[in-house]
Amino acid sequence: MASVLEDPTLERHFKGHKDAVTCTDFNPNRKQLASGSVDMSLMIWNLAPKARAFRFVGHQDVITGLQFSPSGNLVATSSKDRTVRLWTPSMKGESTVFKAHTAPVRSVAFSHDSQRLVTASDDKSVKVWSVHRQCFVYSLNQHTNWVRCARFSPDGRLIASCGDDRTVRLWDTSTKHCINCFTDYGGSATFVDFYSSGTCIASSGADSSLKIWDLRTNKLIQHYQVHSAGINSFSFHPSNNYLISGSSDSTVKILDLLEGRLIYTLHGHKGAVITVSFSRAGDLFASGGADSQVLMWRTNFDTKSYQDVLQQHSRRSTPDPPPHVTDIHPRGPHLHHPQPTAIQISPTVADTQSTDPHVIELGQSVHSTTGCTYNTVSVLEERLTLTEDKLKECLLHQSHILSDVQSSGGRRRTESEETDGSPVHFT
Repeated sequence: MASVLEDPTLERHFKGHKDAVTCTDFNPNRKQLASGSVDMSLMIWNLAPKARAFRFVGHQDVITGLQFSPSGNLVATSSKDRTVRLWTPSMKGESTVFKAHTAPVRSVAFSHDSQRLVTASDDKSVKVWSVHRQCFVYSLNQHTNWVRCARFSPDGRLIASCGDDRTVRLWDTSTKHCINCFTDYGGSATFVDFYSSGTCIASSGADSSLKIWDLRTNKLIQHYQVHSAGINSFSFHPSNNYLISGSSDSTVKILDLLEGRLIYTLHGHKGAVITVSFSRAGDLFASGGADSQVLMWRTNFDTKSYQDVLQQHSRRSTPDPPPHVTDIHPRGPHLHHPQPTAIQISPTVADTQSTDPHVIELGQSVHSTTGCTYNTVSVLEERLTLTEDKLKECLLHQSHILSDVQSSGGRRRTESEETDGSPVHFT
């Protein structure tokens, strides 16, 4: 078990959003943190003490995803207004709008060379865009329901996507073909991402599960069931040794992937935790949720060197080989449940070091006419999907009935005209 000095600590909180926080990302320059919200605004928080924050407005609906470019000079956002925006995070507040999706866009991510964007949408497609030419390039279309998340592999040769059709799909960016499909989910697949090595992917589900797949063997190598509600987001530590996840059960969980176990549960949020993200260096991580707050934590537990971790791992008494990300596999994808040794951390959020920063408003002002919370919208979306499926079944059934009625009706009409000469009408 980790010592007190190695426990994660709540460093700062950021208040400025007027509704649920849906997405977060650290600038690679280590000086800024960005967040998007149901309030339709993009916030750029400067990490220096007493620095000003910037609010960028322009989207006409909920911001669902965001990411800094690898160089940190651009921010991409996705929205339920069916658009993607590319922002230059400066005082000018300028953005370029990308339009091609025909339904809400759920996620956006850069390729590691900054040349492309990949987006996922409720129109059941994954789309790839050129950043330099600022245009749509191609679409991937084999999902059968809303697509929740899409990400490039580190080398850009693959795209992973997941969605409400309960699948995780792997695409070859050169051939545009789906080369693999993982279907082992009891509900919607909510989030997907690659290890920094590119050899494995992880995916989370509305059924509260988190799974790690080895792409070299196409096998499930780890399976965690540590949350009591659906997982909305997760993030890998740059070392690939740790993973943080945010859930509708109001907690952030920290997993040790070397040991294959839960090590911390954080209770900083009131309501669903919708987004979590590590900084590029891994020394900080952020969480945001239904309470409209962004919390920034100092990692601390990653201070041990990788060799120290391996030595500690080799002293374990268990006969099982250690499940891990690179070349070591367990004998099977055994299920990891919460263990009583996990440390619970419940910080008092009001007593953090930060005061609310002065916020500068940038961009075109947009007035919201919606008052739905994130959870309500999610429930309505699920019901809408079920309604659409039922409607399709009803229409198909009705078409069969009508064709049967018309064929039999013709026969009845002939018989009736022969008996009394009056026509038969069908409505």
